[in-house]
Amino acid sequence: MKNNRKSLINGAILTALVVSSMPAGALDKPKTMEDMWKIIQAQQKQIDDMKAKMGSAPPTAAVLPNTGTQTAVNTAQNTGGNVANSTNVKNLERKTDILSQEVEKLRTNLAIPEEAKYKSAYGLGPAASKVYAVGKGLSIGGYGEGSYQDIVGDKGDSNDSADLERMVLYVGYKFTDRILFNSEIEFEHATTGEGSEEKGEVSVEFAALDFFIDPMANVRAGLVLMPMGFINLIHEPLFYFGNQRPVVEQRIIPTTWREFGVGVFGAITPNFTYTAYVVNGLDAQGFTSDGIREGRGGGSNAKAEDFGYVARMDYVPDALPGTTVGASAYVGNSGQNQVYAGQKADAFTQLYEAHVQWKYRGFEFRTLGSWGHINNANLLSASIGEVVGSQNYGWYTEAGYDVLPLILPDTTQYLAPFFRYEKVDTVAKAPSGWADDLTKDWQIYQVGLQYKPIPNVVIKADYRNFVAKEGTHPDDFNLGLGFIF
Repeated sequence: MKNNRKSLINGAILTALVVSSMPAGALDKPKTMEDMWKIIQAQQKQIDDMKAKMGSAPPTAAVLPNTGTQTAVNTAQNTGGNVANSTNVKNLERKTDILSQEVEKLRTNLAIPEEAKYKSAYGLGPAASKVYAVGKGLSIGGYGEGSYQDIVGDKGDSNDSADLERMVLYVGYKFTDRILFNSEIEFEHATTGEGSEEKGEVSVEFAALDFFIDPMANVRAGLVLMPMGFINLIHEPLFYFGNQRPVVEQRIIPTTWREFGVGVFGAITPNFTYTAYVVNGLDAQGFTSDGIREGRGGGSNAKAEDFGYVARMDYVPDALPGTTVGASAYVGNSGQNQVYAGQKADAFTQLYEAHVQWKYRGFEFRTLGSWGHINNANLLSASIGEVVGSQNYGWYTEAGYDVLPLILPDTTQYLAPFFRYEKVDTVAKAPSGWADDLTKDWQIYQVGLQYKPIPNVVIKADYRNFVAKEGTHPDDFNLGLGFIF
């Protein structure tokens, strides 16, 4: 370790020595270890020439601030072999000062980038991806979102509410260029003091180790986000329309869905990526007429008598810039060696989805469809006393357009009206002996406005109209904000 550190410092000193002889702004400052060594190798010949010229004069010692490392700076000989004059001494002193400053900058910049650059990596949200961009060490990011909801007409037991729905911290650590840890810790509803999930709780949304082996095949292990749909992976509030996540990606794909497991991910080609995991299976005792959401394990003493298998593929065609097409699938038994209505059941569960996204200039379009099937749904229904759909499905499509550049061509702000339509039915088919529950068959029409004064902050307003095939569901108006850092 000491030898590696000494080599790093010596390499930085040699690089900085070259920097001291170059015009200001002539060097791109290295942000990673690899960048620094590339610069050192490219300039090695210049360094050797400089050392040869400087090596023939007596050394003058100088101590680099905050490093504890002492280096000798040789004074240059004049053409007649005499001791350097005062001008040469001043020049060397100036170079020594520059050398000290640049070494400190190199050390700092390798740990702390000068500016944050938000970019999605390996399917995660831009803020969640910060750890992938650091050279080494600790990375901290996060997001938050809150909203006011007005229940139109205050029908039934529903009430208006104001809620800091989420405050999230991303904490990552890059051990080496090949091994890193990434995690998401979520505080919900601003408190955990009431002992109720509805009033607030703290959850680990994901916590996994990545092992980078090859661009085509890498390994991830731990509490992983299931790679399904748009929102389960990228659920930061700046990157989806509306204050609430799409209902399809809550009831059919139970976002946020995470399980404990291990798998592989990579890019077969730069345009074709994949992810595949083996995880603990769902728990069918949590299935209800509202779907499979309460069957998630979430890494909290999750039952693992049965396993689940999930895989995803995405393709970005060169011929259609800004377009992504993809699909994912989950299969696995959910019975977990438990008894349902007097007998054990495998409760084999399937969930499939396909999605398309297109972003072109200010236009954004998404569509997603998902379909699920549950075996032994009759036994599950008898066990809980309500119908569990043997089939469920949902789909939605949405579009928005950033209109602000039409008014202010040079603006960096964002203002997009949007529209979303959803169709969702958690009891698309009732099991034998059970009647369909038409109150679970919904259509949702949503319009809204999305404003970003800066790329890290969003202000949202939207109205949702619910149409149930049977019964009623109140409409709602939502006003909220979100941010990432």
